[in-house]
Amino acid sequence: MTRSDIRVGVDIGGTFTDVALDHPGGTETCKVLTDYAEPERAILTGIEKAARNARIPLSDIGQVIHGTTLVTNALIERRGADMAFITTEGFRDVIEMRSENRFEQYDLNLQLPRPLVQRKHRFTLNERIGPKGDVLLALDPAEARQMAQRIVEGGFEAVAIGLMHSYANDTHEQMMAEALKDLSPDLSVSLSSVISPQMRELPRFNTVIANAYVQPQVSTYLNRLVTRLHGSGIAAPVFMLHSGGGLISVETASEQPVRLLESGPAGGAIFAAEFARAHGLDKVMSFDMGGTTAKICLIENGSPKTASTFEVARTYRFKKGSGMTVSTPVVEMVEIGAGGGSIASIDQMGRIQVGPRSAASEPGPACYQRGGVEPTVTDSNLVLGRLDPDNFAGGAIPLSVENATSALSGRIALMQDMDVAEAAFGVTEMVDENMANAARVHTVENGRDIEHFTMIAFGGGAPLHACRLCEKLGIRALLIPPGAGVGSAIGFLRAPFSYEATRGLFQTLTDFDAEAVNAALQAMEAEAREFVEQGIQEGRTTTRLTAFMRYAGQGWEIPVPLPYRAFSRSDTPAILAAFEEAYRTLFGRTIDGLAPEITNWSLIVTSVLPEPDAVRRRDGCTEAEAVRTRPIFDAALRRNVDAREVERHAMETGTVVDGPAAIVEAETTTIVTSAYRAIRQPDGCLLLIRKDVS
Repeated sequence: MTRSDIRVGVDIGGTFTDVALDHPGGTETCKVLTDYAEPERAILTGIEKAARNARIPLSDIGQVIHGTTLVTNALIERRGADMAFITTEGFRDVIEMRSENRFEQYDLNLQLPRPLVQRKHRFTLNERIGPKGDVLLALDPAEARQMAQRIVEGGFEAVAIGLMHSYANDTHEQMMAEALKDLSPDLSVSLSSVISPQMRELPRFNTVIANAYVQPQVSTYLNRLVTRLHGSGIAAPVFMLHSGGGLISVETASEQPVRLLESGPAGGAIFAAEFARAHGLDKVMSFDMGGTTAKICLIENGSPKTASTFEVARTYRFKKGSGMTVSTPVVEMVEIGAGGGSIASIDQMGRIQVGPRSAASEPGPACYQRGGVEPTVTDSNLVLGRLDPDNFAGGAIPLSVENATSALSGRIALMQDMDVAEAAFGVTEMVDENMANAARVHTVENGRDIEHFTMIAFGGGAPLHACRLCEKLGIRALLIPPGAGVGSAIGFLRAPFSYEATRGLFQTLTDFDAEAVNAALQAMEAEAREFVEQGIQEGRTTTRLTAFMRYAGQGWEIPVPLPYRAFSRSDTPAILAAFEEAYRTLFGRTIDGLAPEITNWSLIVTSVLPEPDAVRRRDGCTEAEAVRTRPIFDAALRRNVDAREVERHAMETGTVVDGPAAIVEAETTTIVTSAYRAIRQPDGCLLLIRKDVS
């Protein structure tokens, strides 16, 4: 056994910190409550627990891979650096004016997200660069020095620099950065030409501001984490999962923390995609439900759907356009405030509402006996018999049925004149319907029919709710992978090293400048490989190229995959054909008489991982032996049913569990409703299929 054979994945969630330790003997997993004061303390506690169970010394760990919601939480909660923003004269208010779209047409009191930088801390320079990189008004070095002096005297912790068209020519941004560094070498400075060198000033400015806003905090945290790990005897390098689903070094993450926006959920999508490929599933919907949120992602042909922009800190939850748009590679998913810790309440119209507030880990749901008094989804599942109070989180957290009943009674049942069981059912049904509705909307927006998808469910809460969700959506097959309770942490261990480089290079296809494109692509590949090679010493890599194109006169472009190679003028017909195919796929037709344009380019270099072993589906052959029978509420039947309790580790390949049943393991419980049966597959997955499907 070598150190390189032992790797740890760590996912910090809103309620639990999940750990997965890969070693030659298998994968050891565990959950510990998230420590908000010192997140690294929970990480070390979890790693020590997993290593102790696997009988592996901490010094033998060869790699630590980490995902965190620290960046997202800092932006949502406005807990960032005291910062300044420097831009071109006349563009000071771009981030406040936004796109001028009304995302809620009839709301007269429309609330927009507050800019991260106050107006008085936005400064302008008398300079201008054109869209093709030509200098229209040169930046006076004396003005740059005066601005640097003003920033330093202001005592700012971080500075974001976003000048007009700097993606085409970064000379002025670099000049301003050098002036700042001359006066204050330790000042955190972020350049839009480095963080997001793409067309469109609003997302580019937002992205560089978001990066600068969280950079000091993230850098401090990561330095603290590395120091803590080294102090405990773990000398392994630390890598971070970025929001696009690949690994980057901790140094890169410290410099560009905006790439960590959705790092935790991206690990779950990778986890689900690996099982989709192993089982030969072309259409998969991943369902990740933890303690605070639930995430849904479409996975087609073994790859999660990705996007180049992401909206964070929405003022209207789930309302597209109400947040701050940042341009960074991200695994595209829909996220709702429906986790085990989501708090239930009665709104002004007397309806049960769940989330987005969460009890998280401090104090946690009422049943945790840690001071929580508000009713949550976990409390409701406990009252409905879906959780074993003596075997939650492997017995590490004893649950109190009395506390859960009291919380539901005082804040839901009495107010609605119903008994506690009805209140608990109302809470879980509301959560399930919210998730089902989000899944329907997401698939329709992507032009898909959800009934043809297979669900892959993971996270501590998803196996509890997945069957009911499938009933609502008409999905007939569902997979619960082994280690589902810590799926995102395991996904970190399956992620490739990758980096996406982007460039804004506007051209009409009729005036395609192959020489300029090739020069840009070579620079992008060199940038991406520099980062990827920090993590891999040897091994194959692949390169994926995407052009973002539109018809002249259109406001937005679509991604067009292209082969990566040197281009010439003779390639324009092939590029046109690729664009028209992509456009026709999305909109059902092309437009005659309009010339296509290319606005931005994206190039991804990623390491090549071995494909998972193919799994041949097994039908059931033997009935599982039940440990005991207990009453569980079946939502479809609207009554309690006698459900068998089966231990997952005791199930062998081909073992069948007919619903109603509860299949228990250390990190989660799978509820098999009366309409489904579960069959253990050769790779340890549970395949749940409707009983009326042959």
